[in-house]
Amino acid sequence: MMILGLVRWMQPVHGYDVRRELLSWNADKWANVQPGSIYHALRKLSEEGLLRAVATEQVGARPARTTYEVTAVGEDEFQTLLRGFWWGLSEPLDPFSAAFSFLPALPRSEAAAALRNRANLLRASIESMRASLESDWMRNTKPVHVGWMFELWSARAEAEMGWCEQIATRIDSGVSYLPAELENGEVWPHQVGSRSPDAK
Repeated sequence: MMILGLVRWMQPVHGYDVRRELLSWNADKWANVQPGSIYHALRKLSEEGLLRAVATEQVGARPARTTYEVTAVGEDEFQTLLRGFWWGLSEPLDPFSAAFSFLPALPRSEAAAALRNRANLLRASIESMRASLESDWMRNTKPVHVGWMFELWSARAEAEMGWCEQIATRIDSGVSYLPAELENGEVWPHQVGSRSPDAK
């Protein structure tokens, strides 16, 4: 959707300009669009009939540049994807969620320390976003809705930061979180290679 949308907005446009625009948006950090995959994505979208290569030119010894525009099929696909993301709900994938599901595998002290460290990282991220919101760069060069996106990311980070601190406090207080079968003093295996007798 990001690449289709940018080609649609900037067309006719070279892949280089699409890449430069996505990098200026830091899309590799929040939209999972990696700079190295952009040219491949443009070719693939062309093969699928969503984009049309309208010209290829070469200046001197520089690599040839292809100019793209969106086809009617690509326009339909963009509108479908856009509205799907606007009206639907997709939870962002975060490896931390997978790691947290194994909370009992960490010693209490380490788990609490790691959560507080995550809270500190989130706090630094929030401060950075707030600084960006107040900067001339944001006020003078970015559309208003980009600032609104920063506000959303900041609000999410604040909520998670508070949660991390709250859970760290619960862990430190001795609240039990072991599975029921381990409540009687058995130890959850947390060393590499250690397994309980019944582990599979």
